[in-house]
Amino acid sequence: MTKKLFGTLLFLAALITAHAQTYTPLWIPPAISGTTFNLNLHVTNKFYLPGTNTITYTYNDADFWGPTLIMSNSDFVQIHLTNNLPDTTTTHWHGIHLPAIMDGGPRNTIAPGTTWSQSFYVLNKAATYWYHPHLHMLTQNHLGHGAGGFIIIKDAEESALNLPRTYGVDDIPLVLTSRRFYTTPASLLNQFNVTNGAAGSAYGDYELVNGGLNNTGTNVQAILPQQYVRLRILNAEVERAYNIGFTNSSGNITFYQICTDGGLVNAPVALTRIVLLPGERTELLLNLSAFAIGSAVEMISFNSSASLGSPLSTAYPGGENFTTGQFGSLINNKDFKLLHIVVTNQTANPVLTRPVVLTTNTFWTTNDVVRSRTIRISSPPGGVFTFDGTAFNASVINQTINLNAVEKWTITNNSVFSHAFHIHDIQFNIISRTGGSGAVNGIPPWEQGWKDTVYVQQNSAVTFITKFDHFASAYNPFMYHCHMVNHEDEGTMAQFLVVNNATENLAIASFTRTGFNNQIEMLFYATPGTTYSLQYTPTLQSPAWADIASVTSDGASVKYTETDPTRLAGVLGFYRVIMPLIPDANVSSAIRSAGFKTTDVICGPTQPSTK
Repeated sequence: MTKKLFGTLLFLAALITAHAQTYTPLWIPPAISGTTFNLNLHVTNKFYLPGTNTITYTYNDADFWGPTLIMSNSDFVQIHLTNNLPDTTTTHWHGIHLPAIMDGGPRNTIAPGTTWSQSFYVLNKAATYWYHPHLHMLTQNHLGHGAGGFIIIKDAEESALNLPRTYGVDDIPLVLTSRRFYTTPASLLNQFNVTNGAAGSAYGDYELVNGGLNNTGTNVQAILPQQYVRLRILNAEVERAYNIGFTNSSGNITFYQICTDGGLVNAPVALTRIVLLPGERTELLLNLSAFAIGSAVEMISFNSSASLGSPLSTAYPGGENFTTGQFGSLINNKDFKLLHIVVTNQTANPVLTRPVVLTTNTFWTTNDVVRSRTIRISSPPGGVFTFDGTAFNASVINQTINLNAVEKWTITNNSVFSHAFHIHDIQFNIISRTGGSGAVNGIPPWEQGWKDTVYVQQNSAVTFITKFDHFASAYNPFMYHCHMVNHEDEGTMAQFLVVNNATENLAIASFTRTGFNNQIEMLFYATPGTTYSLQYTPTLQSPAWADIASVTSDGASVKYTETDPTRLAGVLGFYRVIMPLIPDANVSSAIRSAGFKTTDVICGPTQPSTK
C-alpha cells in the first residue's frame, strides 16, 4: 500500500468518525411499488431529546412519516387504509387527479379501527406528490405528529430521460418541517406542540428533515455520490416558508429545477435559490461531480432578513423576528441548516450530464377561458382568515363549475399575512403576479410549470388558468384552502363541485361471467364525465355493501372488470352501481334531499351455473 493511499484512507476514516459524532444519517422512507397499497395509520413514538420519547403518528411502522408510494401513469391502483389512531381522520392524495369521492378531503372520514378502500386510474404526469391527513380542525394535529408520505408517479416521457432515479441513492426524497417541544408540564415533556391557536405554535424551534432533528449539536447528514443527484423536496410545514440554496467553502452553488408540483418543466432551470411554501414540491438536480470525495455541501434555508431580498420581503412566513409565543421560533428570521451533504464515490452508472430539454408543456391560455372567478382572502380585525368573507362550512358549496370548463382564477390577498393557496384535483399554470410595495411582480422562474399550490403574498394577486376535466359529481365536492394548516383548521377552506349538465342515464347494460373464478365483466350505461362507485356484498340476507371501485365514464358506457380473487372465488356475490352522497352530519338538507342515485338492478351470483 502506498503512503498516499494509506494517508487517504486515514483521512476518510477520520472524516467518517467525525461525522458519526456530530451528524445523524438521513432516513429514507421505504418505498412501495405496484398497484395495490396497504397503509396502516397508527400511533408510535420517536426518541428526540433526553428523557421521555415523543409520541408520533406514522403510516406502516416507521417512527415518523410513512412509506413512499411509487405508481405509474395509466395504472389502476387500489389503496386500503386502516385508521388505528384514537381519532377519526382522513387521508388526502395531494395533487392527484381523481374522483372527489376518492380525494380524501374532510368529508372522506375514516373512523378509528376501520379501513377505507379506494381505487382509481393514475392520470397524473410524472412528478412528486404526497399524502396526509385532512380532517377539518385536526389537520395540524395529525400532520403535526408526523403523519404523511410521498407519492412518486412515473411515466414514459420521464423514464426516457437520462435522470437520476435510483431511489435512496441518487434520487432522494426530502420532507422539510419543524417542531416545538413542550418542556412543561412534566406530563408533556418532549412532546410536539401541535395545538392550534394561542396555546400552540405556528413554527417549530427545531428543523426536521425526513423526521431527523437538526439542533445546536446535531445535523442531519446525507452521503451522496459524486454525480448528479435528484432531490425531491416537500415543504410539509404548518406555516413556515423556505428559501433554499446550497453552499460550500466557495460560496453559492448553482442547481437545476426539473419539476414543479405537477410535472416536468420544459428545460432545467438554473437557480441559486428556490422558495417553497407549505404544500409545494420541487425536484432539483444538484451536480456533485465537481466536488472532491469527502468534501461537504450545505443545504440551507436563507430565511434571515439580510438574505431574503424582494421575493420574500412582504409578510414572509417565518420572518417574524421573535423567539417565543405562537408566532415565535428559535429559527425565525435566520439562515438555518437543512442538510449536510458529504460527497462519496460514484455509482456504477452515474448520471454526469443533464438533459437540455425535458418536455414540451402546452398550457391553456386566456383564449381558452370560458369563465373567470376572483377568490378573495381577507381577515377582519381580530378574526380568522377567510375566502370571500365566509369561513368553511360543510353545508355550503362555494363554487359550482361545469365539467371540462377552462377557467381563470385570480386569488387576491388583502389580509394581514401571506398564504399558500391549494386546490384539489387539478393542476394549473400561473399567468400573472401583481402586488403592492414589496410584493412579487411577475412570475419567478421556479413557478413556471404545473402547480397545485401557490404562494400568495400580502397585498398581492395571483392569476392562474386550469381545466376541470374527467370527474364530475352533483354531490361530492373538492376543496380549495390555505395549506398553512393552522389557517385551514380555522376555516380558510371552501368547497367546489364539478358538475355535468348532461341527463343522467344509469342502467346495467350487461353482466357476463366466463369459466369458474376467472373473470366477471359488468358494462353499464353512463353519462360522460360522471363518476360512479361500485359496491359488493356476498349476501342479500343481511347485506353489508362495501365500496370496491370508482369508475368514470368518458363515453356512453363504462366497463368494470372484477379482479379480486376473494370475490371471484365466492359461491355467491352481488354488485350494484351507486353515485353516493358522502355521509356528513353537517350536509345541508337541500343537498341531502337529492339523495342516493343507484341502479335498480343488482347483479349476481358471481359464479356461473354448473347445469
